[in-house]
Amino acid sequence: MYYKVSGVTGKLTGATAASAYSPQGLKPTVPSQAPPMIFAVPTKVVSETGSVAHYMGINKVPELQKIFQVFFKGLLHPKMKMTTMGLTIGGTLYCLMALYIAAQPRKPQ
Repeated sequence: MYYKVSGVTGKLTGATAASAYSPQGLKPTVPSQAPPMIFAVPTKVVSETGSVAHYMGINKVPELQKIFQVFFKGLLHPKMKMTTMGLTIGGTLYCLMALYIAAQPRKPQ
């Protein structure tokens, strides 16, 4: 048996399968006309574009990497690595300490 919420009483009442799957009297309908297109130009299929990717400009990342390597003289990476390792180990130890303290029973007052 199917049930639905009565709009009058707000309680569950018996219902047919069609009315149970169409809540509050809404009936599924098919639109009479197609929705308007969102894009004015149809999209291209991957096979139509070929394997070449088109970008807005040239890739400037290698140039910027060279500038930063000259500026920091290659010392930035080891410093960042050690800082990250230290923060990770410190945070792990702090979490373990907090879990240990939280696991201890409370002292009676």
